[in-house]
Amino acid sequence: MGETDLLTRVEGAVALLTMNRADALNALTRPMMAGLWQALERYGSDPEIGCIVLTGAGRAFCAGGDVKAMASGEKNLGTFEAKAADLRSRMDIVRLLHAGPKPTIAMVNGVAAGAGLGLALACDIRIAGASARMTTAFAKVGLSGDFGGTWFLNRLVGPARARELYFTSDILDAPRIEALNLANRVVADEMLEAETMMLAARIASGPRVALGYMKRNANVAVTGTLSDLLDAEAIHMTRCRETEDHREAATAFVEKRKPAFRGR
Repeated sequence: MGETDLLTRVEGAVALLTMNRADALNALTRPMMAGLWQALERYGSDPEIGCIVLTGAGRAFCAGGDVKAMASGEKNLGTFEAKAADLRSRMDIVRLLHAGPKPTIAMVNGVAAGAGLGLALACDIRIAGASARMTTAFAKVGLSGDFGGTWFLNRLVGPARARELYFTSDILDAPRIEALNLANRVVADEMLEAETMMLAARIASGPRVALGYMKRNANVAVTGTLSDLLDAEAIHMTRCRETEDHREAATAFVEKRKPAFRGR
């Protein structure tokens, strides 16, 4: 464990976050989770960043919690309430991925299990390699689930299928992942990074203020009423009309050229 549990790199306007415990299938540690939270906060507020990509080093995306540490009897000290509050604070990572201002992409390069599945599902888009595997995993270790997986699966595959995946901890291969719409696309492993970063760069080059409000609209569309969405769209559309990017796009349309967005 340590500072290298999470690697961060910026390529153009794309921030790439890599969970870096390849020998442990990128099982989550406290330093890794703290690093993820800090990186998501930092890049989420950086006007020069247009998209955030999350992936894992080696042959896995993230195997979830560190089961070896669980088996060794490692426990949080404190009251029941303190332990629950501690876990809840660490789970805030999925809120930042899902509701943060920047589009997020999970580059799923192997197994995404338990909390690792929650991280992948929290992202706006998932690109999976042919070797990708997804599983809720919790039933196999006698746990009920965390990191938002229940919330995301219910919305992505429906309540009955989500319950089945939790009760059985079935391991989904790439064709099943694609069939259940848990990935936007499945690509050859050797093309995974290139395809993901190409999409991320394309999104990052867009009108960043408008994309942030599109993400807000999308989240309201999932959780709110039609009236809630219409209210949000009216406010967000009015704000976007005041941006330099909108004025540039309108001018480019008249001049029959491609707009050069600047993210403001």
